[in-house]
Amino acid sequence: MQPPRVVGHVPLVGNLYAMRNAPIDTIMRTLRERGDLTRAEFPGVAGYFLFHPDHVRAVLVDHARHVSKDTPGFVALRLLLGNGLVTSDGAFWLRQRRIAQPAFHRAKIFALGARMVALAERTAGEWESAARAGSTVDVAESMMRLTLRIVADTMLGADVDRDAAGVGQAIGHLLHDLNDRIVRPWLPPVSWPTLRNKRFREAKDTVARVVDDAIATKRRSPDAPGGEFLRMLIDARDEESGEAMTDQQLRDEVVTIFGAGHETTANLLAWTWSWLSRAPHVRRALRAELDAVLGDRAATADDYPRLPYTRMVLSEALRLSPPVWFISRRLEAPLRVGAHTLQSGALVFLSPYATQRHPAFWENPEGFDPERFAEGASAQRPTLAYFPFGAGPRKCIGETFALVEATLILATLARRFEPDLLPGHVPVAEPVITLRPRGGLPMRMRAVGARSA
Repeated sequence: MQPPRVVGHVPLVGNLYAMRNAPIDTIMRTLRERGDLTRAEFPGVAGYFLFHPDHVRAVLVDHARHVSKDTPGFVALRLLLGNGLVTSDGAFWLRQRRIAQPAFHRAKIFALGARMVALAERTAGEWESAARAGSTVDVAESMMRLTLRIVADTMLGADVDRDAAGVGQAIGHLLHDLNDRIVRPWLPPVSWPTLRNKRFREAKDTVARVVDDAIATKRRSPDAPGGEFLRMLIDARDEESGEAMTDQQLRDEVVTIFGAGHETTANLLAWTWSWLSRAPHVRRALRAELDAVLGDRAATADDYPRLPYTRMVLSEALRLSPPVWFISRRLEAPLRVGAHTLQSGALVFLSPYATQRHPAFWENPEGFDPERFAEGASAQRPTLAYFPFGAGPRKCIGETFALVEATLILATLARRFEPDLLPGHVPVAEPVITLRPRGGLPMRMRAVGARSA
């Protein structure tokens, strides 16, 4: 007996239209109405949606050596990211991970905290001007610009303020285009001379120019301030072979970290501001912690472990609005899941968005409640009921960077500002490659208890 079908199945195209037109609704209805294991059909390929934490563990941890990224989603992502850590597989991925890992050591990330805060203070100045003028700020765009500044400064040693709007728009265009290529498999290949493909290449070139210029500059002046991550990647050697990255490997990794790294953290922060606006009691508790720990001084990386509630707020935003909302893998060997054996070659789809709302593991799953992540509160939950950074050997290498960065940004801005959603505005999730607020996030900026840092 086969598992039930994913909702929205129609003849010939299977679940393609449902996942193209209403992916969030499709996966949530499937979980509610069909259960933890369902089968999906797309033109030329079959797959399974897996929602139970035990299924997540089976795919990402227990069976990790027997799944690959040979999926339509990763084929599309390689058009932008090349063969970087996010998209590569097998022995090549393992070698790249070994080379890159030292650059993400916790101590090295903490050493960048002062620069993260300094750049967040620049955003605070922009918000202060908006608050005085009584104007609105697109907080999603503001967070995108800030995280772009941070990754450009720490990764590349570059100041992208002059090009930030163009780079941000280029990345947004690329993500929407790639998402279209996943759900519209009949689109012409990117090599064809169409107007759409011309725009894709122009957007990709915009990002590549920033990365290539930074790599060339750092090679010429390795000791120049900034760009610590890039210098570490240039200097890194495989501990087993002693080999460095080739120029193409270096470029792919830098594009991956530059593009994907700032995009996901920006979306996390945008959703965090949105949730805080709808939960005044959480916002008050957050400010109380920041006032108690920081007083009148600026945050530092050393404050990261001293701000548990701030981190709980971010954890809850990651639960409800995970930037990586959908994960795909291809089975390279049969996988036993409950009473069913999933055959080799099938695609499997996991969704942090759905599993992190699973009513069997989360009370009031749609509610915003940071106390779920208080010490000891998660003891009764399966570990992988929550996996916003993935799990197992392929868990996101940038997790600590993202959490330290987001914590310092939130600590810097939340004690001085309370962005409020405009009356009647309800943010809508736009699930492209990442989970963005559709149409941005316009918020009225209000300064409260402003302090000199």
